[in-house]
Amino acid sequence: MKKLLPLQIAVYGVLGILSFIIVFHLLVIVGLIPFDIIWGGNISEKTEMYAMEAISIAVNMVMLFIVSVYSGIIKLNISHKLIIGAVWVMFVFFLLNTLGNLLAKKTIETYIFTPLTCILSIFCYRIAAFDYEQKKSRA
Repeated sequence: MKKLLPLQIAVYGVLGILSFIIVFHLLVIVGLIPFDIIWGGNISEKTEMYAMEAISIAVNMVMLFIVSVYSGIIKLNISHKLIIGAVWVMFVFFLLNTLGNLLAKKTIETYIFTPLTCILSIFCYRIAAFDYEQKKSRA
């Protein structure tokens, strides 16, 4: 996997896609994108949309922060094992999200966000698995 998907592409891919997703959710909040195409088409009221979008933006920003720390863009003294553990959690999250997007009521969510979350899960796997491979090669 290391040769098929270089670590730098996985890291910057996650950073780019998460940034895009945050902008997308901000566009939903300001009304430039209709909210009935998100969250599986299950949101019917604006107040519910605001709450869900706030959660989504917060979660995406936390994940953006995690990968930024991993890559060294943000320099903090946080345990590397904790960061790798968080990337593994992100991998599982995106894998489950991919399955959820496949079951969405709105086809736009299925066709646009299923590939994005699938790519994010592959990228997160690559980031987390690379660390494991490096640890094995040092032993």
